[in-house]
Amino acid sequence: MEGRCDRSYRKPQPCGFWNDPTRECRCTALQIQRYVGRISGPLLDRIDIHVDVPAVKFRELTGATPLDIEDSASIRQRVIRARARQHARLATDGIFSNAAMTPRLIRRYCGIDAESETMLERAMLRLGLSARAYDRILKVSRTIADLEDSEEIKSAHVSEAVHYRSLDRTYWT
Repeated sequence: MEGRCDRSYRKPQPCGFWNDPTRECRCTALQIQRYVGRISGPLLDRIDIHVDVPAVKFRELTGATPLDIEDSASIRQRVIRARARQHARLATDGIFSNAAMTPRLIRRYCGIDAESETMLERAMLRLGLSARAYDRILKVSRTIADLEDSEEIKSAHVSEAVHYRSLDRTYWT
């Protein structure tokens, strides 16, 4: 039956097969619009990072780990260093992570250069992002910079943070 699909993959449309390389999505635009309409924009706006996670291919499950993949222990150490950096920066303000920053603290600790500001302005206009999304993008950018042991937020950090916000606009605008 068309329009009635397996819901084992939770993607923002009824069948869950959008962008799946092994299965075809047969949902109509109206079905997708009704499905995503169940989630309000203001609720989505409060989610900092949106990531599309594709199904893992069987060969990837059974094969050897590629050499260019960072191992969990290295990632853990980067996260520990980033958390320590955040704690040192924010302890005097009575908070311990970038996520807890107020708008005033965002302005103090999340300064960006002119190139990043222009890029962010374009993204805000193109994606129709809110002021809340702007603050969240800056906080996520600060965290990405912390994970890379960078004192400054660079345009690559802002670009990555914008990407994490742009996935929701693919479906909900």
